[in-house]
Amino acid sequence: MHDKQTTVPDHTAVRVALWRALHAQIDSPPHVLEDEIGLRLVAPEDDWRQRPDMDPKSTSGFRASIVARARFIEDLVTEQLGQGVTQYVILGAGLDTFAQRRPEIASQMRIFEVDQPDTQGWKKQRLNELGFGIPEWLRLVPVDFEAGWSWWEQLKDSGFDASRPAVVASTGVTQYLTKDAIMATLRQVATLAPGSTLAMTFLLPFTFTETEKRPEVEEAEKGARSSGTPFISFFTPPEMLSLAREAGFRKVQHVSSAELNQRYFTGRTDGLSLPSGEEFLIATT
Repeated sequence: MHDKQTTVPDHTAVRVALWRALHAQIDSPPHVLEDEIGLRLVAPEDDWRQRPDMDPKSTSGFRASIVARARFIEDLVTEQLGQGVTQYVILGAGLDTFAQRRPEIASQMRIFEVDQPDTQGWKKQRLNELGFGIPEWLRLVPVDFEAGWSWWEQLKDSGFDASRPAVVASTGVTQYLTKDAIMATLRQVATLAPGSTLAMTFLLPFTFTETEKRPEVEEAEKGARSSGTPFISFFTPPEMLSLAREAGFRKVQHVSSAELNQRYFTGRTDGLSLPSGEEFLIATT
């Protein structure tokens, strides 16, 4: 792996980037998402596809979930841009590559990628090394969550205009947070200008996962726990919708994994599909 700096993104961000690349390399077209830029950022060893967590068969559900949620967010952002929303905030951005892959859309917006300072510093260096640079419309917003920094204050300091609507995305994060921390985020986003949209994923309790897919989910939970980032929060759709209403959102909606399957995986010849387990909350101010 690229190691000019001692700090690298956390293992979860790297794994997500590699799964996205793996989808483009081994799954049948049409691809839900074409993204090998994350792979270039990570620059893993040549044998990265032999890693146990890259096994084509046992990780197919994870690959499907990762590319489906990314595609869903991008479709939402594009739709909102068409309605005049030109601010896009990514909470826990990791190795997101929307700005690099879709500059024809991204350059019409102001994009704020929020993540830990070490990850942001590493990503900035790699983007410069690969020739992408950091365009004026892309803001890498470092927030040291463990030190108690306020992502909201850092966001405003980075040029976010609270008087204008925005799309806010938070994917693959809530399972690591307490209910109180999730509510704090919901309440903050609910104060954004009217017409703002939050797209947030959440995990269903394991009992909601199809029996044949449960070993994959349990293995992911085991891996997260062993790496020091255990899954601690699970919600049913009514519970999550209730939290969003309590936080102050005007309109709330649940988008299920079944709906994402119908939208992005219907008619595939390779059987690729995402399991039930990770769902979307769409909340509007």
